[in-house]
Amino acid sequence: MRAPNPPAARHALRAAALAILLGTAPAQAIVGGREGAGIPGAASAVMVLTSGGGVCSGVVVAPDAVLTAGHCVAGVGENRVHYRDAAGRPVLAEVAARLLHPAYDGDAILGRTRSIDLALLRTRDPLPARFAPAPLSAAMPRAGQSVTLAGYGAARGNDRRSIGRYRGAALSVVEPYGPSRILVWLTAPGAGGCQGDSGGPILDGEAVVALAAWVKDACGGLTQGILLGPQRDWIDRTLSGWGVTARW
Repeated sequence: MRAPNPPAARHALRAAALAILLGTAPAQAIVGGREGAGIPGAASAVMVLTSGGGVCSGVVVAPDAVLTAGHCVAGVGENRVHYRDAAGRPVLAEVAARLLHPAYDGDAILGRTRSIDLALLRTRDPLPARFAPAPLSAAMPRAGQSVTLAGYGAARGNDRRSIGRYRGAALSVVEPYGPSRILVWLTAPGAGGCQGDSGGPILDGEAVVALAAWVKDACGGLTQGILLGPQRDWIDRTLSGWGVTARW
């Protein structure tokens, strides 16, 4: 796909931000969850917008670095990090550098191959001090364990007006395809990820153990995340090159 020219990219990013600003109808889900500052990870969560009008979630891992899903960056002409200032006005932070995980494969589902669906963004300027870098964890969640899936995604399928509120839901770890050192699968009755939740945190307590990447069949279905522990070397090496470190 050809990347949009800079004016078109900026217009699409502004349009995405406006859609989020207008989408203020009450909602009670990530799908099947709840919203509010008390949801784990809220202090380090942002949105990641694309020049094609797409919306993802992201996790602040350093004052000027955001971890998100790789498919939110691959083939995209431009990204911005979206948040609201102290007065509630939307801010689009410019991105100075973007790096996909070297093992990312955009055709992995069709080819049934492995893909590490992660990317790191470096903002041109540090984010406001109220964004605390998230504590990351190399823990490997066990089957049956309860974790929190969170993000800024829609409350229902194809409901863009509900995008833009940080929500979370408790889901259980399942291993339908066998234990994995790369992926974690989550499920709960009537709860799961939706459009806009890609790149959102999967938390064990307050620590991020994985990032949401994919939902099976439909919003609220079986949700897949990329475990961070096995990718710690790549995360740490990338951040070190940018002169910052993550909290493990």
